[in-house]
Amino acid sequence: MSPREVFLALVNGVAEGRWDELPGLYAEQTHVVHPFDPLRAPALRSRDELREHFRPTGAGPHLDRRAAGITIHETTDPEVIVAEFEYRGTVTETGEPFALPGIFVLRVRDGEIVSSRDYFDHLTAARVRGQLDGLVTAVKAALSEAGDATG
Repeated sequence: MSPREVFLALVNGVAEGRWDELPGLYAEQTHVVHPFDPLRAPALRSRDELREHFRPTGAGPHLDRRAAGITIHETTDPEVIVAEFEYRGTVTETGEPFALPGIFVLRVRDGEIVSSRDYFDHLTAARVRGQLDGLVTAVKAALSEAGDATG
């Protein structure tokens, strides 16, 4: 698959909840980072780590979503694309609409993602999932720990 096709399979797979299929879009050894993650989670470096990342937890509300507003920019490197999009949908339990914007910078080699920088609105994602208070608490704790380590 081309980088464009891999990206479309990824965002549509997420939107449709095809969690078991998603790790297969990545190379066995990969490098996936979320630079805007307020908790600065470490990179996901293997298909097994991605399998765990995509595993449904059963916690939180159900989201009915679709990928929309997709613009894919090709670069001078045939392996690399920059894709802008958003997940649009509703929280099934409440009917609350949401729009979750994202930009992915993907490197795809031999039809598999070998690296990805995924820029998401983590605050909106946490709010939509009913996890905003927990995220704020975790960020405060991380900041406190960082202060203790330097002070």
